[in-house]
Amino acid sequence: MSATILVADDDRAIRTVLSQALGRAGYNVQCTSNAATLWRWVSNGEGDLIITDVVMPDENGLDLIPRIKKLRGDIPVIVMSAQNTLMTAVKATERGAYEYLPKPFDLNELKTVVDRALNRPKDKMDEHRDEREDQDEMPLVGRSPAMQEVYRVVARLMPTDLTVMITGESGTGKELVARALHDFGKRRNAPFVAVNMAAIPRELIESELFGHEKGAFTGASERSMGRFEQAQGGTLFLDEIGDMPIEAQTRLLRVLQQGEYMTVGGRHAIKTNVRIIAATNQDLRQLIRQGLFREDLFYRLNVVPIRIPPLRERTEDIPDLVRHFLGRVVNEGLPPKIIDKAAVEWMKTYPWPGNVRELENLIRRLVALYAEDVLTKDIIEAELQEPEARTPEPSRSAGEESLLGAVERHLETYFAAHGDGLPPPGLYERLIREVERPLIIKSLEATRGNQIRAAELLGLNRNTLRKKIRDLDIQVIRGPRR
Repeated sequence: MSATILVADDDRAIRTVLSQALGRAGYNVQCTSNAATLWRWVSNGEGDLIITDVVMPDENGLDLIPRIKKLRGDIPVIVMSAQNTLMTAVKATERGAYEYLPKPFDLNELKTVVDRALNRPKDKMDEHRDEREDQDEMPLVGRSPAMQEVYRVVARLMPTDLTVMITGESGTGKELVARALHDFGKRRNAPFVAVNMAAIPRELIESELFGHEKGAFTGASERSMGRFEQAQGGTLFLDEIGDMPIEAQTRLLRVLQQGEYMTVGGRHAIKTNVRIIAATNQDLRQLIRQGLFREDLFYRLNVVPIRIPPLRERTEDIPDLVRHFLGRVVNEGLPPKIIDKAAVEWMKTYPWPGNVRELENLIRRLVALYAEDVLTKDIIEAELQEPEARTPEPSRSAGEESLLGAVERHLETYFAAHGDGLPPPGLYERLIREVERPLIIKSLEATRGNQIRAAELLGLNRNTLRKKIRDLDIQVIRGPRR
């Protein structure tokens, strides 16, 4: 006997499309425009699956889900909505929905979800979760298709402890996604501990993560709790994971494999119970090829990847983001302002190298510095215009000038990406490391792997070069130049 699907949506066109598409797939379909009829059908024991909109004339579809799950906990509910926010996806998942689909959705995807829901094992039913009516503040803003996929993945991960890898350019909001996973997940009442790997000196990373015992090293006058211990029972967010030194990566991998660690100078293993969320703005696969990141650690962290789109890929979200940031600065005590429509439209054409962080910093700067109540396109353009190109200083050679120009352009882009803020500490070491490795590799290639000649070419002591080759994990190949 064919399964019966109950469809509730105020839009006649959508009811017609769903009825035809699901009917062709072999299902019986009953449609209604209101929640009252849907509830009557469910109460009478009708239907094997429900597809419901959120906004209906007599009741919010999300409010109906807990009553349905209480009466008939075995019936899967698929929620569809044009209110494409993270909170809609989260509330649908928390209240027991099997799946959330933002409008407009692909009919083939819908049929796949319906088939999967009707054929799932009965012992894999979604557990009914506590409602959280008091959470109205959206941690993420935007209704673009690019963000909808992020919301769906985040909502599906809420009841899990899966390790997540968040990737995205600087300023896209990776930590906001990590906090959303924690704040709406089952570890919400435990600590959320964030650590920026790029901001910790290399020699202190292991002590920072795992803690140290009194007397473990010079200056360790007392026992110190590490970030793993601070996050016990909660979430540990490892930001800029690509900047973690290779030796610290080895220890982190061991913790993920064994579920325990030892403090620096400690003698007893400590069991750990934390959810790991990592983030990076680097291409970790490229770092793996360069020998700077462990491949086995990458696969341990990359269980569920989430890519946060740059702002230039979601320009339709700019009006919502502008309103959000204008409201935030007013709550912080700054005067209310309006950005006119022409200015907002022009902002959609700007590339936003610093992403959402750059937009937020711009709004704060405009509100603080301009007396006008309405901020126009001319004001926005003046604030965002590129500085006039400087005439390059003469160099001793064309090659030297080219390298200087490339480095200057790289640094200008890097600093611009942080808006009014500054990059994390340790910039000198990170920049030198980026230049040093390819320089040594090319020098070794030019000397056909002869380390004595390469050291002479570089002007380094032979032992110094050997140490750098070892520290940078460079493979020395003897033979003809490639």
